[in-house]
Amino acid sequence: MYAPFPISEATPVAHPGPLPASADAVVIGGGIAGVMTAWNLAQRGLRAVLVEKGRIAGEQSSRNWGWIRQQGRDPAELPIMIEAAAEWRRIAPTLDTDIGLRQTGVLYLAEKQAQIAAYEDWLTHARAHDLDTRLLGAAEVTALLPGATKRWQGGLWTASDMRAEPWLAVPALARAAARDGVVIVENCAARGIDVAAGRVAGVVTEQGRVAAPAVVVAGGAWSSLLLRRHGIAIPQLSVRATAAATAPLPEVFAGGAVDDEFAFRRRADGGYTLAPADFHEMFIGPDAFRALRRFLPQLAADPFGTRYYPAAPRDYPDAWGTPRRWSEDTVSPFERMRVLNPAPNARKLRELAARFQELYPALGPVALRTGWAGMIDTLPDVVPVLDRAEALPGLVIATGLSGHGFGIGPGVGRVAAALVAGDDPGHDLHRFRLSRFSDGSRLELGPTL
Repeated sequence: MYAPFPISEATPVAHPGPLPASADAVVIGGGIAGVMTAWNLAQRGLRAVLVEKGRIAGEQSSRNWGWIRQQGRDPAELPIMIEAAAEWRRIAPTLDTDIGLRQTGVLYLAEKQAQIAAYEDWLTHARAHDLDTRLLGAAEVTALLPGATKRWQGGLWTASDMRAEPWLAVPALARAAARDGVVIVENCAARGIDVAAGRVAGVVTEQGRVAAPAVVVAGGAWSSLLLRRHGIAIPQLSVRATAAATAPLPEVFAGGAVDDEFAFRRRADGGYTLAPADFHEMFIGPDAFRALRRFLPQLAADPFGTRYYPAAPRDYPDAWGTPRRWSEDTVSPFERMRVLNPAPNARKLRELAARFQELYPALGPVALRTGWAGMIDTLPDVVPVLDRAEALPGLVIATGLSGHGFGIGPGVGRVAAALVAGDDPGHDLHRFRLSRFSDGSRLELGPTL
């Protein structure tokens, strides 16, 4: 059941195609947003094709913490996330695999009074949506985390939040989508969007052209590179985040918890997923220079949470040598790197094991089963783009989920499918509009909880 993770280029192809000649809509990107968009399109009776340059969930969708949280969301995201949580509960029992979906809660731990004040501010949004979120005192936190050597001033607790195993969940969702008629083709990079008479006419892939009047770009860290080729610029950057999985250990907490130092989450295989709480690494490239001004507020809010490197490894989306222009009849940047599989920070892996052992010494030595890293795509205000592209009719963009995508994925997929179909998305999407980067709007930084 628990195959090696995360998913990578070494993972066998599960969806070889073939690629059809036409469809009602083509979804580019096989992460959770793309999978759920394609599945929702099929459920609307539309012929949906999903093309993925590498593997389903090969990048951030199998490399995240596995939290399905309403807690701490941007107020504009919260209604979509509440919908997504209900969808997770509905869908999970219908899948062919136990994806480890459990309602075990999410706990944010406060070491400073200022954090408690921020939690109190966010409670206003929880109350507006009748969430069960509540503020805990020090004694209540101790009761939730018995055996911990550290003492916190308090915490924010949402008992209805959940967890699941990403490397199981997203492939299972893809199999369900395929059973409902979605044509999924792995190892099939989209080289460009086919345009005729000023609107979308399909997608040109390495395996040929698919004619379609609608295209959804849900390419995660690669979205900006593809969109810029078609004259659509979004200030999207990516940061490397390291995580680790321990060997099976006794249960000290069933849910997910995070403080200033690190996060931990119980896994269905008996171990824990560990990650630094607020440490990312950024490789500087052409996009970083272009987007610097827009990211200044985010950098000012957390000036020491990111380490910078002068160049990305070869063939990364924002590497200095990655082509920004290419012909549709030649190999594209998306084929040069099938799966973006960055190496984890080895020092952080050692620190994670040591900190977890210090927090729970009764566990004894904490052995890591594996470590990995992922490239989190982010936008300056830490909320996504969910919008139709006015400059290119037929194009819908669903990207920039900023590390929040796994939990909210079912909601994002339903919204993106509604945008394709021309229907009311059911939520106010003004915050997620594409034009906010060009209409002179002041970007409002989302919650850093």
